Amino acid sequence: MMYVYIIQSQSTHDRYYTGITDNLKRRLAQHNSGKVGHTAKFQPWALKTYIGFSDAEKAKDFETYLKTASGRAFAKKRL
Repeated sequence: MMYVYIIQSQSTHDRYYTGITDNLKRRLAQHNSGKVGHTAKFQPWALKTYIGFSDAEKAKDFETYLKTASGRAFAKKRL
């Protein structure tokens, strides 16, 4: 399974990060330990939502969509 996830900064509540992984627990731990450059400054992070995909290509396509302006609007309204 591949997971597309959205995390929210607990120190700066208007900060979100969207990513993809095959191991949610490990990836969230990486974000919270400062090992991910894009998120290190705004830790700690909490998992807001995630969606599992059995098809890795569809997961990557959905992650790419969520990083567009319309995808961010969709996530804000629906997720």
